[in-house]
Amino acid sequence: MSSSFTTRVIDLTTGTRETVTDLTRACEDFLTEIAPGRDGLLNLFVPHATAGLAVLETGAGSDDDLLTTLHHLLPADDRWQHRHGTPGHGRDHVLPAFLPPHATLPVVAGRLALGTWQSVCLVDTNKDNPDRQVRLSFLG
Repeated sequence: MSSSFTTRVIDLTTGTRETVTDLTRACEDFLTEIAPGRDGLLNLFVPHATAGLAVLETGAGSDDDLLTTLHHLLPADDRWQHRHGTPGHGRDHVLPAFLPPHATLPVVAGRLALGTWQSVCLVDTNKDNPDRQVRLSFLG
């Protein structure tokens, strides 16, 4: 059995407010193109020090609940040692310790094997950098 590795970078603009951006459709489109009918693993990686990835339900308030929880855990105030950018930006650099910049998801028959209500999302609390990239890599 041979394995193959394919990768692609997608560019996103998250804007100037905190966001949870659903990447599920982009992942599915990538898999449809490069891995139809194949089993393997999809790895996502965010090459940024102030963003992370989460697998959660979206559209029913969970994305807003996540941002609210992050505000409680990581307040955007002047307590942080890292002090450039907008006030509280230091917390953005702590975010990847809670929401890692990587995720590996199973792919079965060319489709993400997520649960019924699960989506894979980019979480970006950095209002100073709206331009983001996500690397999608398939290992079959």
